[in-house]
Amino acid sequence: MKKKPLKSRYRVEIADRQTRLAIDAARLRQAVTEVLTGEGFKSAHISLALVDDVEMHALNNKFLAHDEPTDVLSFVLEESDGRVEGEIIASTDTAAKQGARVGMETADELLLYLVHGTLHLCGYDDTSDETEQVMRERERHYLAKLGITHLWPD
Repeated sequence: MKKKPLKSRYRVEIADRQTRLAIDAARLRQAVTEVLTGEGFKSAHISLALVDDVEMHALNNKFLAHDEPTDVLSFVLEESDGRVEGEIIASTDTAAKQGARVGMETADELLLYLVHGTLHLCGYDDTSDETEQVMRERERHYLAKLGITHLWPD
C-alpha cells in the first residue's frame, strides 16, 4: 500500500504585489512556520502579502486610521484549538528604507517584519514596555533560528 505524502500542517500563501525586491518564497514561508512551530500551533493558514508603501499607506489608513505607511500589519481571522488563520501584510519599501537606515539588508529587515507579524498572530503584543521587551526577545530568538544573528538597534 502506497503512503500518501504528508500535508504540511502550515499553509502560507504569498501574494507578491510589489516590484522592489526579488523574494525568496521558501525563506519567507520558513520564517512564518518557524514562529508557528515554536509557539506550539498545530496548524495554520496564513496569507502573506508583500506590498509597496502606497498600498501599505492605504491599508494602514483603512484598518487602523493611521495616515502613513507602516512596516507590517497582521490580522487574526480565526483561532481555536492550536490552529490560527490570519493575514500578514508587509511593506518592502519600508524594509528597504529602514534597512538602509540601520545598516540591514532589505531581505533581513523583511524577515523581521514577518516574524513580528506572526508573533502578533500568536497572541503577542507590543503595546507596553514590558510586552514590547518580550516580543523583541522572541523576534531575536526566531531570527537567530533563521541564521540572522546581528541585532537591530532598539
